[in-house]
Amino acid sequence: MATNRTFTMIKPDAVADGNIGAILKMIEEAGFKIIAMKYTKLTADLAGKFYEVHKERPFYGELVEYMSSGPIVAAILEKDNAVADFRTLIGATNPAEAAEGTIRKLYAKSIGENAVHGSDSDENAAIEGSFYFSETERF
Repeated sequence: MATNRTFTMIKPDAVADGNIGAILKMIEEAGFKIIAMKYTKLTADLAGKFYEVHKERPFYGELVEYMSSGPIVAAILEKDNAVADFRTLIGATNPAEAAEGTIRKLYAKSIGENAVHGSDSDENAAIEGSFYFSETERF
């Protein structure tokens, strides 16, 4: 059963390129309501914990380094069928394969610097949202 919340991060590349406002506008125009949001910078330790599921993969070190390289915007979003609809809005991980008009097609630089993160399941959305936001920060 699909839930109505998902988690996203605007990644360091998109923040550095000044795309926060444009990405948030696309999110809101797609019918998502922002439930919680913060502008923050991950330490390498926190980035490592967040992406621990990828620890054994060859790109893990680069991912941790990249995600701790600059500020990010973390947010919990609400909409019916949130996870699936948000995955459609952001597009494929590889921006070259992303559909026209998606966030990654418009703002990602590469597979590694792909502008945004979007939860891939309802379970992960809850886990990821809880990683960044305390119970009192989620409405």
